[in-house]
Amino acid sequence: MSEQYQVQIKRLPGNEDIPLPAKMSELASGFDLYAALADPIVLAPGERALIPTGFALAMPGELEAQIRPRSGLAFKHGLTTLNTPGTIDADYRGEVKVLLINHGSSPFAIERKERIAQMVFQRVPQVVFQEVEELDDTVRGTGGFGHTGTK
Repeated sequence: MSEQYQVQIKRLPGNEDIPLPAKMSELASGFDLYAALADPIVLAPGERALIPTGFALAMPGELEAQIRPRSGLAFKHGLTTLNTPGTIDADYRGEVKVLLINHGSSPFAIERKERIAQMVFQRVPQVVFQEVEELDDTVRGTGGFGHTGTK
């Protein structure tokens, strides 16, 4: 049996009709998020917008929520999320919003209650930095961007 975490969710006023995040299949890792727009918006090609979801979260300190694109919107329309994955920290209590961009060639209309992204929860390890004078050597060394391939 997998671990379970209690995550509190608060529906924000005026969004009683917006579905709460939901998995679309039994083994889905992501919870679909819905647009809580007062009025539809149209994203022109290259345009971006911050889309409200109508809820806020409180989760345990060992979790983060990652906001990721929906593959169908990305493939069919070129609609994706910027800052992917977006991170919702455990101490954030504001409305969860999704930063969408239209990379497609046609305008895309976003309606109220439309599924716009997905939210995946991840454990966050507690990390303590240890300052050192030198780092262990590896085969890769300081090779960075493009170091391991030709394309």
